[in-house]
Amino acid sequence: MKRSDINQILIEAEAFIGSFGFLLPPFAAWSPEQMQARRPDIDAIVRARLGWDITDYGLGEFSRSGLFLFTLRNGSAADLAAGGGMCYAEKIMISRQDQISPMHRHIVKAEDIINRGGATLALELFESDEDGELDPNRQVRVLCDGIPRQQGPGEILRLAPGESVTLLPGSWHAFWGEGGDVLIGEVSAVNDDETDNIFRDDIGRFASIDEDTEPSRLLVSDYERWLT
Repeated sequence: MKRSDINQILIEAEAFIGSFGFLLPPFAAWSPEQMQARRPDIDAIVRARLGWDITDYGLGEFSRSGLFLFTLRNGSAADLAAGGGMCYAEKIMISRQDQISPMHRHIVKAEDIINRGGATLALELFESDEDGELDPNRQVRVLCDGIPRQQGPGEILRLAPGESVTLLPGSWHAFWGEGGDVLIGEVSAVNDDETDNIFRDDIGRFASIDEDTEPSRLLVSDYERWLT
C-alpha cells in the first residue's frame, strides 16, 4: 500500500467513526514527531500496540480485501495465561462495502464482533475440525447477543446495527460490509496480531508499505521502526 493512500484512508476513517459520535483517545491525533517526543510516556501504548492499523493482507487490493482497525485497549499475554489482571482488548473497525476480511481463526482469542452502525455486517462462518482445519461439514453454533444460533457451514450470518456475535477460538470467519460501510466493535480476550491469526490462504496480517510520502499518523506496524 502507498503511504499516501494510507494517509487518505485515515482521514476518511476518522470522519466515519466520528459520524457515529464515537470518540478516539487523544493519542490518535498525535503526529509521528509527537509520539517520538513523548516516547518515555507511551511505553504501554507501544507495548500493547494500541492505535491505528490498516491492512490489505499483503494482497495489494485494499478496496477488495482489507480492513481498518484502531486498537483502543489491550491486556497482556502474561495476565491471560495467569488467569488474572488485564485479560481483555477492544477495537473499533471499519469494513467497507464488499471489502473482504479473509477467512481466518484465532488460537487463543475469543471475541464479540458488534455492528456499531452503518450497513449490514455479513459473516461467513465455519467450525474447525479436530486438527484446527476448516470443517466444510460441521454445523456452526454461536451466540448472537447471548441467544444460541445454529446454522449450516458457510452460511452467511447477517448482523444489523446493534447486533453482535460471539466467536470462540477455532471459529473460522470472514466478513464484509453488505449494502454499505460498517462500523464494527470488537471486545475480546488479549489481542496478539503477530501470532494468533491463522488464515485459510497464504496471506499476511499486515500491509507492505510504499513510502511515497511521510506518514501523517503511525500505524502499529510502524512502531518498531519509528519508536525504538
